[in-house]
Amino acid sequence: MRVQSFYLLCDMVATICRKAHFNAAHRLHNPNWSEEQNIAVFGKCNSPNYHGHNFDLEVRIRGEVNPDTGFVMDLAVLGGLIKNEIEERFDHKNLNEDCPEFGEMLPTTEYFVKVIYDILKPKLHKGHLLHITLHETQKNSAEYGDW
Repeated sequence: MRVQSFYLLCDMVATICRKAHFNAAHRLHNPNWSEEQNIAVFGKCNSPNYHGHNFDLEVRIRGEVNPDTGFVMDLAVLGGLIKNEIEERFDHKNLNEDCPEFGEMLPTTEYFVKVIYDILKPKLHKGHLLHITLHETQKNSAEYGDW
């Protein structure tokens, strides 16, 4: 018996979202600047002993709904991808010291959200759009993506 409905008879685009949480430390320090300039620009974020954040991550995938599954993408698969590629890589890490992705760039939230995008985007099906929101605090976040 084949399930039929109005929705199966037309193309449908939807967006799914999966959330994750991890902790990481970093220091904002530009080695090309003087100590005074680093402190003036980055303030407490320039602490030589680093500081940490409880990051909240939102990963959104937009694409056509598969009429056979009703999914844009299986959320369990997306959850596994986020866990394996992002949480395991960055959770409880010092971004400056432990993560080669930040070897030549400041580990700001703006750069971090782009790093996450660059890790996840090649793992998605062609045609899926990706949008990442990374909350550094309850008040501060950065977004990057295809829309």
